[in-house]
Amino acid sequence: MTTIWELDFYSRPILDESNKKIWEVLVCESPLDVKTPPESLFRYAEYCASTEVNSTRLKQVLQEALNRAPKPPDKIRFFRQAMNNMITKACTDLGLPVVLSRRTVALSGWLQQRLEQVYPKHPGFQPGTNPSVSFAATAPQPLPDALMGQKWAFVTLEAGALEEMGEWTIAFGEAFPLSLAGLQPATRVPGLIIFSSRATPLAAWMSGLELASIQVEADPPRLLLETGVSDRWILATLGNSSLQAEATNFVATKQQAEGVHFLAVQSAPDAEAFAGFWLLQEVKLA
Repeated sequence: MTTIWELDFYSRPILDESNKKIWEVLVCESPLDVKTPPESLFRYAEYCASTEVNSTRLKQVLQEALNRAPKPPDKIRFFRQAMNNMITKACTDLGLPVVLSRRTVALSGWLQQRLEQVYPKHPGFQPGTNPSVSFAATAPQPLPDALMGQKWAFVTLEAGALEEMGEWTIAFGEAFPLSLAGLQPATRVPGLIIFSSRATPLAAWMSGLELASIQVEADPPRLLLETGVSDRWILATLGNSSLQAEATNFVATKQQAEGVHFLAVQSAPDAEAFAGFWLLQEVKLA
């Protein structure tokens, strides 16, 4: 089974005795399906002094995490572009594949929990000094011509139904426990299904991306797939008021579901299997 880690190395809202920001390395295992108990996932945290902010120190911490982990990761995800060079060098030196990604649901929740419950207990805590991370938007790209879907549809499923994903036939995909988002079984989760005669190649291509979220753009009205930390792809245009109203409802339902939504790929509306199915969550990263 594939193992993926999520990594953060950044300053925290706490000061040391010299009034310098304390830094921290956080490593946590990504849940890859809806049934994984979050408490069973590997985690490791270590503080670092501001004088230790370099790839050598990060490499040492990662080596300690590797020594403690049940198995090494097949890939590491991180979302801070500002730390790209340092994180990439440390991981590369250890032979660990690494990629920029906003698909860091477990890490996001852990960071929020530490901001609320761990850092405030530190004597050097400085509230309100860690703003949310923002990502520069890039111009949306069209999907490769050979992978364009013939049809698509907005749908919703109850969170309880998504808990059965492990029993579905899915060629490519990834999920996470809905408990990480605190969703109740009856919560409606919105999604987008793309139907294509080339469903498997489309899903295979998408599986090579770091899928982040589906967004609705107002001008011009269209659906965008966000990947990595800044890439965007045009999924569909919203050419009439009816589709635009559906898109508005999609956005509202996504907000009510704590940002959770999904993207699915099928060969036809009556197909029983999914070429691709990804559970997504739009999260604010700190």
